[in-house]
Amino acid sequence: MIIVLKPNCPEEQVKKFTDSLTQEYNVKVNTWVGTQSTVLGLLGDTTSIDIDYIAAQDFVESVKRVQEPYKKANRKFHPDNTVITLPTGQKIGDGNLALIAGPCSVETEAQICEVAERVKASGATFLRGGAFKPRTSPYSFQGLQAEGLELLKKAKAKTGLPIVTEIMSIGHIPLFEEEGVDIIQVGARNMQNFELLKALGKINKPILLKRGLSNTIEELLMSAEYIMAGGNDQVILCERGIRTYETYTRNTLDISAVPILKKLSHLPVVVDPSHASGIAWLVEPLAMAAVAAGADGLIIEVHNNPAKALSDGAQSLTPDQFDRVAHHVLRTKDALSKLNA
Repeated sequence: MIIVLKPNCPEEQVKKFTDSLTQEYNVKVNTWVGTQSTVLGLLGDTTSIDIDYIAAQDFVESVKRVQEPYKKANRKFHPDNTVITLPTGQKIGDGNLALIAGPCSVETEAQICEVAERVKASGATFLRGGAFKPRTSPYSFQGLQAEGLELLKKAKAKTGLPIVTEIMSIGHIPLFEEEGVDIIQVGARNMQNFELLKALGKINKPILLKRGLSNTIEELLMSAEYIMAGGNDQVILCERGIRTYETYTRNTLDISAVPILKKLSHLPVVVDPSHASGIAWLVEPLAMAAVAAGADGLIIEVHNNPAKALSDGAQSLTPDQFDRVAHHVLRTKDALSKLNA
């Protein structure tokens, strides 16, 4: 249930009202104070609450029940966009286009540092790189793991770019915190690893949550809800393509998911055109489409020598190719911002 209070409602009155709701109906009340109004989100069994009685209070503007099973991720509970701000100052969801770039797998210190320096020069504000790699085949390269995190730290020290890397196990959380990972990525295969999501809900670190290969938009939002229910509101949603009947591309980018997620949720939305297509030359047009659809950021695979990459070379851009793509998408974002101003 959502209760919107009239503007300028005294803080004392809000507290008295929320306390009475908590005590009388045994519900949890989330209070969101916006620029125009105060919104109360009631979590729990609200069936016994008399809507007419609530609406009759002279300080209540409107009240309605929420049918969606996700509450904390729901825009109705939080009308303004959530902006993820890192201690280093980088932001996702503030109206600008965040560029997250780097190799699928960290391979050597020279490789990750070279790529980090090149993508930063092209406009990237975050460095992605896989240390722990979930692979379909047990015989494929599984990543450098803890050593990979150390190499990412070295690249961060050289460039100042915050680290975005994927976690695969609850047991890795202390290591990720110790090594200073800035944004923890939950991959598509772990989107419904609910024990992992609950554990990530207990830490104070942004989580980039990728949509599963065959999951619905509501299922993605429910996975975000698991993290947020634990107390961590710093969730970034990622559309990375879903599995369909089409075999030409690795996956099918669901571009409609971007405006739908922006309508249903207040959380930032980024798009991964690399995994969506699996084809390097398709990354640019899909990235442009994502920007036009309203994405808050892009996560793109970049390798200094894709032909010899230990994983996902076919979809990786060279630094020169990324430079061109970054230039085009940033200009497109700027043009769209002026058009909508």
